[in-house]
Amino acid sequence: MITMPAARPSVTLATAATPRGCSNFKLRQADRVVSRHYDRHLAEAGLKTSQYSLLGHIAAMAPVRPAALAAAMALDASTLTRNLQPLVAQGWVAVGAGDDARSRSVQLTEAGRAKHAEAKRAWKKAQLAFNARLGEARVAELHALLDDCLQRLDAAEP
Repeated sequence: MITMPAARPSVTLATAATPRGCSNFKLRQADRVVSRHYDRHLAEAGLKTSQYSLLGHIAAMAPVRPAALAAAMALDASTLTRNLQPLVAQGWVAVGAGDDARSRSVQLTEAGRAKHAEAKRAWKKAQLAFNARLGEARVAELHALLDDCLQRLDAAEP
């Protein structure tokens, strides 16, 4: 179940003519609420949302160089390294030699593939509950709006 703050006024998209408040704060607040929802479900598999996302990206891209993985996830190299450490310690991710002496390669272990499959079932329950709470049409609109905003913001970055 998603827990929403009670003191927030109801605003429809049609009545929101001008931005009110800090966009960064609103996005971070929404991120915290949504992350708690997914974290509760993914805890069944012993993971946090960030770990599930990392396992999913590695599964889709493996074998992958750390720099390519960081770029795909919009993380800096030090954050990726820090986020990989517990997954490596659990035996779910292996970091080994890459194509040449200076490169590294990241991939899931057999245990990591099993953990990802287990977590994917928990994620699916979280996603279905999220869709049910907000409505599938609203979630689709949200995804489209976020994708458009991210593209515009990314294009504006130097």
